[in-house]
Amino acid sequence: MRLTDNITILKGIGDKTAGIFRRMGIETVEELLRCYPRDYDRLEEVSRIAELKDGSRVVVRGTICSGVSERKSGRLTISFSQAADDSGKMNLSFFNMPYIKKMLKKGAGYYLRGKVHRRGSSFTMEQPVLLSPAEYEKQRGKLLPVYPLTTGLNQKAVRKAVSQVLAAMEAQNLLPEVLPPRILAEQDLCSASEALFWIHFPEDAEQLLRAKKRLAFEEFLVFLLLVKKMKRSAQAVPNAFPMLETADTVRFLEGLPFRLTEDQRQVWSEISGDLTGEYMMNRLIQGDVGSGKTVLAALALLLAVSNGYQGAMMAPTEVLATQHFQTLRGYTEQYKLPLKPVLLTGSLTAKEKREVYEKIESGECNLIIGTHALIQEKVNYANLALVITDEQHRFGVRQRETFSRKGAGDSGDRMPHVMVMSATPIPRTLAVILYGDMHVSVIRQLPAGRQSIKNCVVGTDWRNRAWKFLEKVTGAGRQAFVVCPMIESSEESDLENVEEYTEKLRGALPERLRIEMLHGKMKPVEKNRLMDAFSAGMIDILVSTTVIEVGINVPNATVMMIENAERFGLAQLHQLRGRVGRGQHQSYCIFINGSDSDRAEERLDVLNHSNDGFYIAEQDLKLRGPGDMFGIRQSGALNFRIADIYQDADMLMLADRVCGQITEDDAWEEKEEYLELAALLARSVRNNIDFPGI
Repeated sequence: MRLTDNITILKGIGDKTAGIFRRMGIETVEELLRCYPRDYDRLEEVSRIAELKDGSRVVVRGTICSGVSERKSGRLTISFSQAADDSGKMNLSFFNMPYIKKMLKKGAGYYLRGKVHRRGSSFTMEQPVLLSPAEYEKQRGKLLPVYPLTTGLNQKAVRKAVSQVLAAMEAQNLLPEVLPPRILAEQDLCSASEALFWIHFPEDAEQLLRAKKRLAFEEFLVFLLLVKKMKRSAQAVPNAFPMLETADTVRFLEGLPFRLTEDQRQVWSEISGDLTGEYMMNRLIQGDVGSGKTVLAALALLLAVSNGYQGAMMAPTEVLATQHFQTLRGYTEQYKLPLKPVLLTGSLTAKEKREVYEKIESGECNLIIGTHALIQEKVNYANLALVITDEQHRFGVRQRETFSRKGAGDSGDRMPHVMVMSATPIPRTLAVILYGDMHVSVIRQLPAGRQSIKNCVVGTDWRNRAWKFLEKVTGAGRQAFVVCPMIESSEESDLENVEEYTEKLRGALPERLRIEMLHGKMKPVEKNRLMDAFSAGMIDILVSTTVIEVGINVPNATVMMIENAERFGLAQLHQLRGRVGRGQHQSYCIFINGSDSDRAEERLDVLNHSNDGFYIAEQDLKLRGPGDMFGIRQSGALNFRIADIYQDADMLMLADRVCGQITEDDAWEEKEEYLELAALLARSVRNNIDFPGI
């Protein structure tokens, strides 16, 4: 077996199953190995029914004491039964599991695992996992990997496939060690093979932490080496697209119905100084949610266009790209700007794309807005002088480099100005490492008239009251978001998921309310249709995953309700909260804490008392630690595969020091101890393997 082999080499994976894995981006043995668990599961000790606590996740050894009945609720089929032990009875409910009627036999004994909720004087366990006594004893006390899944795959299948690869890896010594023995010893890091064994099937928490330490360090180190390689060639590049201040930007500023904040004026001065200066711009605009970065992007693009050049703006999603297009087109029409905008996204038909390509190459369109489609080979720009990437952490280093080279021309020596924007405030201690030599502009002030969002952190027992609040707010003509961490139900997880939650809401709230769901597996056309409908006020409540985290602007949406808030980093929660509070009406954010952990409560309390993204970022850094790896999702600031800039901040700083030591010698890639590391870096560049954006 080789790491480059297709996963069909594994027992039990035929063409059909391989196709399902492919939907997750897994085709080779190595890609399967690098599909790290998103969580770890450990069975609880058995609880007695009489001692259950509301909202807790438990294992009950019970006997089925009633038959199974069913009830329909929209597209949801709910099955009901009861189980008992020597201390009492509890109700069971299963969602969209019609086969459970044949499985559950009265008098049969099971270990039932799930979250329990008090309903009146009794408890209900929703979507329980059924384990035989033998299965319970086999899994008891072990940390079991929980992988990201797609429809058609279950945890058992992924665990079995990964186990096969690990066994072959051990027998054949498949995995090369990319870090020199000296670095492993100096930094107390385990080997690459140990790290992969322990990240998938750790015997205890200590092994898991050692594995994550090693993998996070390696990921940060390769990322920083790649970025340093790029930055070395990008420093102090003469301005190939000289510009002059024009009357167009002045007229645009004078026509706006608001005055820029002091921070916005300062940042605009820095941007225009770059564009009209001696050297090419390479600037990051870091501003909190709603601080007014888009209008600065519009000014920069207008300056480029009014100097006779093209400008382009790339967003991570079609929804956000479409929104930017509509905003810039609106500015163009309202203020009679010389912009000729066009939208280029993956969902356009082949004919529509060809037409757009022609307009871009001929220069007929001087402002191009889109997604990753902007960097496809078929796109040729006439005179591209400025590229802007929005929510830049969503783009990899390679993607941004490809985009910036689109304006280089045949000789490759006319690199355009680069401006990147982020609404994710990052603590200065980490920003210095991640942004390196990039010039950083910060917008801290919010525009005048923005009302402060009212926050509350509550337990799951408050959910019904929250739903009543949604009913009240939507009854007054406003709209609401509800965010769930999962798309669909999973036997191994009791986290709230979009599909079932949507049906629950439809069943609990009046039929007059228009409730729809949105998630990342939907086709771009469908996502755009739903967001357009929500923006137009045709949907009252949108149940979604974090796909709505960035850039969505619906001023009439005044409530953000986040389920399982404890599963997200504070920075990501702050991003989600930023989807409301954009209009004239008072807005609210409800964080539902599904954990009874004091630590989770302490973290969420930061959001309860502050709307300042920079303060929240600092607190996120302080409060997160290695123990948080059991379930808290990444911060949203940078999309590393396993590393997280908050909980692994010490590893980031360590990797930065080691990176500096390695690159002191310009010829480090030729030294014997670094040959494997240099080869990995070369493969990353050659194969266009992407690393997170800075």
